[in-house]
Amino acid sequence: MVWLILLVLILAMLLLRQSLVLLLAVATAYVHVFVAKSQIEFLIQDFWFTVDREVLLSIPLFMLAGNIMSRGSIAKRLISFMSAFTSPFPGGLGIACVLSCAAFAAINGSSIVTMMAIGSIMYPALLAKGYSKDFALGSIASAGTLGIIIPPSIPLILYGIMTERDISKLFIAGIGPGLLLTLFFIVYAVAVNLQTARIPFSAAEAWRAFVGGIFALALPLLMIGGIYSGWFSPTEAGAVSLAYALLIEFLVHRREEAADAPAGAGAVQRVRHYFATREMTMRALFDTILETTKLLATLLPLLCIAGSLNTILDHSGAPKEMVQVLAGYVQDRWLMMVGVNILLLIVGCLMDVGSAILILAPLLEPLAVAKGFDPIHFGIIMIANLEIGYLTPPVGLNLIVAMAAFKESFGRIVKAALPFVAIMLAWLGIIVVYPPLVLYLVGK
Repeated sequence: MVWLILLVLILAMLLLRQSLVLLLAVATAYVHVFVAKSQIEFLIQDFWFTVDREVLLSIPLFMLAGNIMSRGSIAKRLISFMSAFTSPFPGGLGIACVLSCAAFAAINGSSIVTMMAIGSIMYPALLAKGYSKDFALGSIASAGTLGIIIPPSIPLILYGIMTERDISKLFIAGIGPGLLLTLFFIVYAVAVNLQTARIPFSAAEAWRAFVGGIFALALPLLMIGGIYSGWFSPTEAGAVSLAYALLIEFLVHRREEAADAPAGAGAVQRVRHYFATREMTMRALFDTILETTKLLATLLPLLCIAGSLNTILDHSGAPKEMVQVLAGYVQDRWLMMVGVNILLLIVGCLMDVGSAILILAPLLEPLAVAKGFDPIHFGIIMIANLEIGYLTPPVGLNLIVAMAAFKESFGRIVKAALPFVAIMLAWLGIIVVYPPLVLYLVGK
């Protein structure tokens, strides 16, 4: 009867179109009081225990660093460098789009930030060079998803927190699948754009792009190298990324048309002139911090509520019982994995990645481990499934954002993304059946 009342309560809130945060908060409070027979004040205590983790600091750090780099000039310089070297090849600008997304993903960890930072520049450039609108829309929306599999990835951080797995190992495990998907997208970009115009290679232009983008190019290498070598933890990587972005945007990158300070200017005038010629202004920095804070305000309450519910479920032993029941019904480990993948693909169509991880990761991971799958391997499988969800309606986040950003119909963008979804499904199958792709760099 208690569970029936909870189900009715959830359905009523869904019919009233209440937010996911409120729905989960009410459900968690109900479970605390009527199922676990606990006191409501323990709910607040669980919230604190969930957020009282050093690794959580990496999420706002990476988010802020990514937003600063998209508002500043790092994304633009990455694109200029990639385009200078890929323009002589068939589909060269498409290749540059994919590589720019991959490089930018390696320094910010967010799919939406990657898509908007690269897409705002690449979309008009692709159309101007004769690429089809479907390819331009599909490639930008799809390559943006590289931001959640190539380290550092915010969804991988959330997965590590909810399952208590080593986040550094999850980051390293994402490198192989991320590079493979990047390669698949490049091959497709070449195959469908063999007839597009090419631009002859210019050593002078390539050198100019290299000099202008050298500091932007160094950051992905710094992030991946630092994490892989153990020089810094995921939290420290977030701090390094933010500090580097601020230093480069304010101390190095300067608007090309900016003139020197007038002769005889005083100290105050010179300081004002200095900040006025930066590509990232103080006003833009303030707006970026405010925007990042708003994003965190939607993420952290979900994390707190999911952590509290996870604590109750763990004490009750419900996940272990569920694993035992499912393990008894499904004997074949591969049949179980097919079922889990189908479930995650469906969930990816209906929920955002963060919410899906917070709710399902603590429940599904024990089942996978019980069937003999490595927990790091399963973590990448789960993220890969949910990554595809960014491109599948009705709640494909990249599709919705692309619709608003590029002023195209939702149906047009869904159609444009279909070939890339097919590529990603094949990529997912390789990840599932070939664990060394994930585990080799981890040393397993």
